[in-house]
Amino acid sequence: MATQRNSRTVGTLATAGRQPFESLFGFVKSSVLGSVSLILLALLMFIGLFPQAIAPYGPDELFYVNLKQPPSWDHWAGTDFISRDSLTRIIYGARITLMVAFVSVFIGDAVGFTWGVMSGYLGGKFDMVSQRMVDMFIAFPTIILALLLLAALGSGLFTVILAIAVIRIPGTARVIRSVALSTRATQYVEAAGAVGASQWRIMVRHIAPQCFAPLFVVASAGLGSAIFTEAALSFLGMGVPPPTPTWGNMLGGVLNELFQPPWWLVIFPGVAITITILAFNLLGDALRDYLDPRLRGHLN
Repeated sequence: MATQRNSRTVGTLATAGRQPFESLFGFVKSSVLGSVSLILLALLMFIGLFPQAIAPYGPDELFYVNLKQPPSWDHWAGTDFISRDSLTRIIYGARITLMVAFVSVFIGDAVGFTWGVMSGYLGGKFDMVSQRMVDMFIAFPTIILALLLLAALGSGLFTVILAIAVIRIPGTARVIRSVALSTRATQYVEAAGAVGASQWRIMVRHIAPQCFAPLFVVASAGLGSAIFTEAALSFLGMGVPPPTPTWGNMLGGVLNELFQPPWWLVIFPGVAITITILAFNLLGDALRDYLDPRLRGHLN
């Protein structure tokens, strides 16, 4: 009996270990664009984690004889106004840009997820007050709301993350609330309440797991939005302050120097922002299609 029990345990663990790889393989098979975006984002994260292994120079290294020079064999993306290598700063800027995006989306979507589950399940006055607060936040344009928060708290890495996280909360809460409302009406949730399960147990064990799939879709698409917001705030001079390189403050610093800056100081950071946002958006679309049961038959 003990031998059979151990063999069943090993088999269960092996099956559980294979499930993430099978899910990943199924996702790769389901969407070519999603697979390409996943590979591209993995490459970008590697660049962000190990920029010193890829960058040809230091981020603050100066080359006085090559001040404001166009792309060349020595400097593939040219040099900026104080003779720093632009390609190196783009590579190092990926670390801060991706960190701001991931941390802010994690914080904002975690709060929005919790708020949405509670609002959708509890209902009543709590839901009514919560939705009026969500409406109030959504009424503000996201950039304006972020600028107000930064004006009150001051610029810096932590405040940029906090500002982006705050503007992420209402949208996530509204999406998750709609899923929680539909899940609350299912029979197994009503049965859990009928046998005496507490509201917290129902929310944690029955409502929240059904909201994970839309959360992943919202978060993956929100990463691109967070990168755009960080770039916009840095472009306006309210983001991560120099000399820390981010793609946004590279663009903002260029426009502070000249009304018509050199093309290579605008094109290369702009292309990095565009490709990253596009990859996150494609990943979000692919995840939505893969996790939607109504589309599963068309994708396989």
